[in-house]
Amino acid sequence: MPAVALALRAPLFHTPARRVLEHIPDALVEVDGAGTIIAVGPALPARVAELAAAGVLTTLPEGHYLLPGMVDLHAHAPQWPQAGRALDVPLEEWLMRHTFPLEARYADLGFAGPVYADLVGSLLAHGTTTAVYFGTVDVAPTVLLAQTCLARGQRALVGKVAMDVPGECPDFYRDADADAALAGTAETIAAIRALPGNAGALVRPVITPRFLPTCSEALLRGLGDLAEATGAPVQTHCSESDWEVAHGAARFGCSDAAALERFGLLRAHTVLAHCTHLAAGDPALIRAAGAAIAHCPLSNVYFAGEVLPAAPLLAEGLRIGLGSDIAGGHAPSMLEAARFALTAGRVRTRGAMAGAPGVAEALWMATAGGAEALGLATGHFAPGLAFDAIALDALSPECLAWPGIDTPADVLEKLLRRAGLAQIRHVWVAGRRVAGG
Repeated sequence: MPAVALALRAPLFHTPARRVLEHIPDALVEVDGAGTIIAVGPALPARVAELAAAGVLTTLPEGHYLLPGMVDLHAHAPQWPQAGRALDVPLEEWLMRHTFPLEARYADLGFAGPVYADLVGSLLAHGTTTAVYFGTVDVAPTVLLAQTCLARGQRALVGKVAMDVPGECPDFYRDADADAALAGTAETIAAIRALPGNAGALVRPVITPRFLPTCSEALLRGLGDLAEATGAPVQTHCSESDWEVAHGAARFGCSDAAALERFGLLRAHTVLAHCTHLAAGDPALIRAAGAAIAHCPLSNVYFAGEVLPAAPLLAEGLRIGLGSDIAGGHAPSMLEAARFALTAGRVRTRGAMAGAPGVAEALWMATAGGAEALGLATGHFAPGLAFDAIALDALSPECLAWPGIDTPADVLEKLLRRAGLAQIRHVWVAGRRVAGG
């Protein structure tokens, strides 16, 4: 048995499976030097004494609860400065007027560096231990984003955005053509995999066609071939809005999901953001491919004009995690995403696709569901998984939990519905504390 490098004693909540909530009121989690969980279970006195004598035991204060680290399946890193503004226009106008001009500025690494440092630090402080990032069309700032994640200890997938269609992309911000986009994507994949200190692949590349309207057929086909050749996963937007769906139908004669499959981009662990306007056969197509949906309940309000029927889709066997969709979503916290998912699900109370996720399901989507979508060995607490975790203070001055009144289930529900930055005391990725006190 490997030597214990870190042992944590605290009550914990996690969801080892969808709708399966486990609470250990006095848990002991043992982690080796590589950040992998060795053992998890009740804190037995003899073992606690042994670990304390070895100097590796940390007992969290009363009222602190251990949860798995949060997984953000969809974030636009360069949009961080515009989070919270310009959400009053349609998607296509928002991109042209606000987003593309901002993203073009990241060609200047002097501009990109401070923004990315602030973004990664902020997301870690909010408990996001894994993030899936869209970068920009330029290779150098995208690699810089990956370097920033690695330096700060955040598990991440980082992709150079590919977009080459004149008219749908401004002349000042797009790949020159499909060949240039493919060459840049291949260069980014190689550069991220070769980053010093990244032998354990804490940060990974992801192939990133922005979405169908901005990508030529030659680019889509080439990216599918590159995914096959390199084994890199894929992320893109899928059926987010009426406008996007109409574009795909007119151009390809089918749904977004079917078009992505045609070009070899609907694959195992492909992350499809939004999926609020899926065609009738799309869920089966996505499930068969082993792809996943990044459910972005907040940004869907602004740009999708629809509520994802998450609970029924989960019941059909689809992989679904949560995404912040910075900056279409203005909140960087995945706890916020979980509560927005709970709230949005309440809208779906009638009809064929009715059903709202419960608290356990919301926690699962924010943690284990996101990890499963990416094929990552983390997301809950079990031997062999990476120790990615957060500690939340339920007895903070905001009085989230009332001793003698709230049951453990009540405490978890309050944490998901009310906790924020002030309650997140510690954040670990692969056994390394990366944020908090």
